[in-house]
Amino acid sequence: MPELPEVETVRRGLAELIMGRRVEQAWCGRSDLRYPFPAGFVSALEGSVISRIDRRGKYLLFALGDGRLLAWHLGMTGQFHVLPAQSPAAKHEHVRLLLDDGGSLRYRDARRFGYAGLMDEDHWQSHPWFAHMGPEPLSEDFNAAVLAGLCRGRKSPIKGVIMDAHVVAGIGNIYACEALYGAGIHPGRAAGRISLLRLQGLIDSIRTVLLAAIEAGGSSISDFVRADGRPGMFAHQFSVYGRAGKPCPACGGEIRRIVQAGRSSFFCPGCQH
Repeated sequence: MPELPEVETVRRGLAELIMGRRVEQAWCGRSDLRYPFPAGFVSALEGSVISRIDRRGKYLLFALGDGRLLAWHLGMTGQFHVLPAQSPAAKHEHVRLLLDDGGSLRYRDARRFGYAGLMDEDHWQSHPWFAHMGPEPLSEDFNAAVLAGLCRGRKSPIKGVIMDAHVVAGIGNIYACEALYGAGIHPGRAAGRISLLRLQGLIDSIRTVLLAAIEAGGSSISDFVRADGRPGMFAHQFSVYGRAGKPCPACGGEIRRIVQAGRSSFFCPGCQH
């Protein structure tokens, strides 16, 4: 599933290519993806101007210039592409927006776990998708004191805590593994037993990893590509994720894999404790 760096990469790519463009015509090939499309979805998009593209957690937020906001989650295999309007439809293409410059925004989703919603631009943060979401990990609102308060008394593993969108937005399995490695913290360590100093180190590591991944255009593991079709390159920089049995870049010890809450966790037992 695309995580924060991948969604931010898509946001930046789309902002360069379609921000300010008017939607001349909209087409939707089905009534639903993971959830049904909003009532009047096509008519709501036609004539709108994409005035701004933001991100919250793993959601893309398209400001439509008329007080409405289109929120879109890519699910597991969702992809946006910007193509010439005359380009033929690709397999699994479900939404097409024809733009006033002769281009088109296409949404493809093989597994159809993505979803979209229309909401008031002034009140989107109170929508159920966002109302209980934690702070952005790259913002000043996410700090050691906040994280320590949320970890206090918790016996659950720290990896699950930082992957909880109610604690911090946008961190998934890949970047949780990489950030914990950078901070030297075992993914199974009880969250409530980590000192404030080490939590600050974890926050620093999270930011370092996320910024490096954004700079590299995200990680292409299976389906993720940028808006221009290029893959993300951060997978070439993984320290532990997907590297079970290989040597640790720091100590040379063997990287291990365990399963936590149904997800693979990769770590170095010599460097992480």
